Amino acid sequence: MLDLLIHHATLPDGRTHMGVAVQHGRIVEVSLGLSPEQAPAAEVVDAQGQLLSPPFADAHFHMDATLSYGLPRVNQSGTLLEGIALWGELKPLLTEDALVERALAYCDWAVAKGLLAIRSHVDTSDPSLLPVRAMLAVKQRVAPYLDLQLVAFPQDGVLRTPGGLDNLKRAMALGVDVVGGIPHFERTMQDGAESVRLLCELAAELGTRVDMHCDESDDPHSRHVETLAFHTQRLGLQGRVTGSHLTSMHSMDNYYVSKLIPLMAEARLSVVANPLINITLQGRHDTYPKRRGMTRVPELLAAGLTVAFGHDCVMDPWYSLGSGDMLEVAHMGLHVAQMTSQAGMRQCFEAVTTAPAQILGLDDWGIAPGKQASFVLLQATSVVEAIRLRAHRLAVYRKGVKLASSAPVVTALHLEGRPFSVS
Repeated sequence: MLDLLIHHATLPDGRTHMGVAVQHGRIVEVSLGLSPEQAPAAEVVDAQGQLLSPPFADAHFHMDATLSYGLPRVNQSGTLLEGIALWGELKPLLTEDALVERALAYCDWAVAKGLLAIRSHVDTSDPSLLPVRAMLAVKQRVAPYLDLQLVAFPQDGVLRTPGGLDNLKRAMALGVDVVGGIPHFERTMQDGAESVRLLCELAAELGTRVDMHCDESDDPHSRHVETLAFHTQRLGLQGRVTGSHLTSMHSMDNYYVSKLIPLMAEARLSVVANPLINITLQGRHDTYPKRRGMTRVPELLAAGLTVAFGHDCVMDPWYSLGSGDMLEVAHMGLHVAQMTSQAGMRQCFEAVTTAPAQILGLDDWGIAPGKQASFVLLQATSVVEAIRLRAHRLAVYRKGVKLASSAPVVTALHLEGRPFSVS
């Protein structure tokens, strides 16, 4: 007998009436019309035509800052610079217990939304490495139900901060997974380029991945992703390096971009755009027309790069909103990038499911035989409908074990001559 059978499901590629059979935490069969009579199981779920999706994954987040909204004060302007200043005010007040408590609460939110993998940047600027120790503790605590990958992130600049490189190396030695950076926040363009070189060389030495906040500005002359692509190739890091944000690409000259994107593709860079945050923080110096600020997602996808959408922030010094819902992220990304074609909307769904999992190196992600039995049953009948409705999560499974569930959302109507309810 199987452990679990989900039948009469719709899959993200559009196949309907599909059955997914699970044994020992892995998918053993995905077949058209597979029924409980053909495949008896200890747990049988009739999906009733609803969408069975891979879990959501977030390739860019800041868990050390999440749910700190209002501490020690609210970001009144809602700007990036006030957010950075506010984080500086908050850091001396941080405690390991409070950081852990807030992060665990966010992970609860994530699981409820079917978000089962997160790459979180963690600030290494302070010699105490307090946020690092806290997030390593959280990673261990949530490991049974959520994949948490940590990036050593020198928030204040690895060269700009006294002892910044040493702090980052100590964080990696403690068990942080990925080397991060923020070259555009160094004092000069030259220092930024030097930081990219040093950090890529460190990753090559340690055998880790790289994920840099890169060119997160409206400056069309910011060139750090070009440098990142160069050192990726020089050091043989192809397929292991991610450029996050890349918002300056929105403002770059088209001729330069026509050179830059092929260089990035040659280096097999991955890209993470953060629609909710990019659209609110960029273009602040513009009157009208205002720039959107989000990087060139359709063009990067067309060049064959892996592109994911990240949530980036939830209720922290930079962003007062958010709920851990990656469909909200996909919804904003679709609109900002004008990806309203049928293929484009499907790509936006992939940008919060399979693409971020690929960036994180989670080869087990997806609904296919041999993959881990992790998936989300959504109250929607297609990926387009899931984005349109920010679909309700009916059930969340990890390795065949149910982590979260809820009843379908149905609203009763009290209107004469109309249906009794609407879903």
